[in-house]
Amino acid sequence: MELRNVAIIAHVDHGKTTLVDALLKQSNTFRNADAMGTTIMDSNPLERERGITIFAKNASIVWKDVKINIVDTPGHADFGGEVERIMNIVDGCLLLVDAKEGPMPQTKFVLKKAIQAGHKIIVVINKVDKKDARPEWVLGKTFDLFVDLGASDEQADFPVIYASAVNGIAGETPDMAAMKDISPILDLIVAKVPPSKGDPNAPLQMSVVNVAYDNYKGKLAIGRVIAGRIAMGQSVLHIARDGKRTPAKVTSLMAFSGLERQEVPAADAGEIVSVAGISDVQIGETIADPADPRALPLIEIEEPTVKMNFSVNTSPFAGKEGQYSTSRNIKERLERELMTDVALRMGPGQSAETFVVSGRGELHLEILIEKMRREGYEFQVSRPQVIFHEDAGGKTEPYEQVFIECPESAAGSVIEKMGKRKGEMKDMKVESGTALLEFDVPTRGLIGYRAEFLTDTKGLGIINSLFLGYRPWVAGFESQPHGSLIAFEDGTSMGYGLATAQERGQMFIGPGVHVYAGMVVGQNAKPEDLEVNVAREKRLSNMRSKGDGAGIRLDTPRDMSLEDALEYLGDDELLEVTPLSLRIRKTILDSNLRKRVSRAAE
Repeated sequence: MELRNVAIIAHVDHGKTTLVDALLKQSNTFRNADAMGTTIMDSNPLERERGITIFAKNASIVWKDVKINIVDTPGHADFGGEVERIMNIVDGCLLLVDAKEGPMPQTKFVLKKAIQAGHKIIVVINKVDKKDARPEWVLGKTFDLFVDLGASDEQADFPVIYASAVNGIAGETPDMAAMKDISPILDLIVAKVPPSKGDPNAPLQMSVVNVAYDNYKGKLAIGRVIAGRIAMGQSVLHIARDGKRTPAKVTSLMAFSGLERQEVPAADAGEIVSVAGISDVQIGETIADPADPRALPLIEIEEPTVKMNFSVNTSPFAGKEGQYSTSRNIKERLERELMTDVALRMGPGQSAETFVVSGRGELHLEILIEKMRREGYEFQVSRPQVIFHEDAGGKTEPYEQVFIECPESAAGSVIEKMGKRKGEMKDMKVESGTALLEFDVPTRGLIGYRAEFLTDTKGLGIINSLFLGYRPWVAGFESQPHGSLIAFEDGTSMGYGLATAQERGQMFIGPGVHVYAGMVVGQNAKPEDLEVNVAREKRLSNMRSKGDGAGIRLDTPRDMSLEDALEYLGDDELLEVTPLSLRIRKTILDSNLRKRVSRAAE
């Protein structure tokens, strides 16, 4: 059977996963009635909640006697490590572009990777069912993007198809009335994407692009058979990153059928398979023929740009809400994540109970924290910090290319804030009341800005960023100081104490919440820290006061999500993360000791 290996690439929320669902349903591949909902491929609960794809996934379809292996990739640049690897196992790409928005920042990022890999690209203009869709304009913008990214003449002469993935229809023109089903996309893949190449008679070479774990089979190496043939029970040679060669045996060989992995006796060059039996295999390594081992080029992944300290929870509430809270638990969980996330790094911290974890961005690390907390882990994390490099020219820091879409009335505020954060404006356009701004900003200027941005744009702004690379370090950077309201003593928050405290700023907690001395319970209106006694209650006595009978009015506390809490953190604060709670606290809980340390620092 002929093979086609295709990746689906696009900006966040342009409909990649919805299109894969439509293709699976159209080809009658998917017959499990329980999961016949939307976004079948987003199997992870975090992905379903956030509506984004985080992990690259495989599926396959048989269409007109051709097997099509489909890989759904993430759109976020923070998960670019996934996209880069996937380009090594496919021969073509479906590029999805929204029929109203056109190419967006992450479209540029993922398309750049596909063009560099030399793949045949089919452009799918999706969401033509939107009432303000403008497919012709979008097609022109997409062509411009191909040219800007240095596409070859053959790549720039791309086939185009129009679709409404949510309705499961596609056609050669934007006219929805003429569309019947999604089959034109499948026909185009078969016609335009080159068949998988590879000499089945050559010595075995398999590139490992992903790693999964199975409770029964152990570690699974997922990748493409570049050359030769692999079979169940076959003796192979594992060539590690450092060149070390270890013999191994294939204990299980699986190919993708629909969304499932199915055992197969053998697989020829071109097929995407999962192999069990190699316990220490890592992403980017080679599985080769022991008689004639030939290593494939290692997959280079871009370096992390942001780091955080993960450490054992040391608050007075430690061990009460989490199942796993020791340094050994946390270290083992982080090491397990390193096996499957190639863009993540881990190093030792200042103490035996602290680990420095580095990733591609705030979202990358935030997803890891959320996954760990859902699995029952309890720990504390520091404020995200950028990773500086030292080279011959001096100190350098990571920069981001930031694209902002906001109401024209908010543009002045956004430009002012970006200027304070050393952002350099590159472009500005105003289209029908909407300002489109482009800046080059140091990554540390973006940390803690998103919540402020939403406030400034009244929730109507969209901000996207792409990693630009390392540039010379910028001096005179103003960090935005904030003052915290800190609990004065252990206890339970009371309405009487909260009513007094809320006059000083905005509260993060309501009544009936257990607090401890040193815990941050709100944000001060002034840029200095202030201790408040939220556990104070009104004393009952037999004397009647003038204020008796007047009800206490409490403001609604600010609900702090994980994202909000990480953005709020100051340099002297930590976030206590448990499966049930998120608590911001001072690194030094004792008030007197905190004052002594701050005086010594001055």
